[in-house]
Amino acid sequence: MKNTLKYAVAAVALMVGVNAATAAGEHIPAVTDYANANIKTWVSDKTVIEAIKAQNAKNASLAQSDIDALDQKWRAGVDGGDMAMIDEVLANPLSGFLRDKQMASNGVITEIFVTDDKGLNVGQSDVTSDYWQGDEAKWQKTYGTGDAAAIFVDEAEKDESTQMLQSQVSMTIADESGAPIGAITVGINLNAL
Repeated sequence: MKNTLKYAVAAVALMVGVNAATAAGEHIPAVTDYANANIKTWVSDKTVIEAIKAQNAKNASLAQSDIDALDQKWRAGVDGGDMAMIDEVLANPLSGFLRDKQMASNGVITEIFVTDDKGLNVGQSDVTSDYWQGDEAKWQKTYGTGDAAAIFVDEAEKDESTQMLQSQVSMTIADESGAPIGAITVGINLNAL
């Protein structure tokens, strides 16, 4: 009992230390290094580039009202409505590619999604709560800047259901010419990192 209590106290102290460090942004260099060493190596894969280019062409004429309607349709599917739109995205080759990358990360990557030049999901490893990411910092601070090399590491947050400490890293995705075409967001398990 005495040793169990000692280990429990040590675990709580460690978590408090980890939470304080990540609240101060100390996780950012490690997440950035991981992204540059691991994620950046596969975002230029033709599976990623071709999927984004195809969706950019398909959605070129969408107005904001169209984007809002698509986002509402997606959210309705997440809430138990018609899942056809979600199923179509999850079944595409890019989503399969992203699931493989997540599985190969040995628990470091918790989620991955790729967005087009409007901030709409192109592919994802798991279902996202919404379809349009264009109104969020993860897209605005990467693709939205116009900088092909932009990277953004978000705050660390504790997932209440899994008790996992996580941050998201987002990067602009550029085509073969170096022009920005979309973005990627990757959830990073800071405990596993």
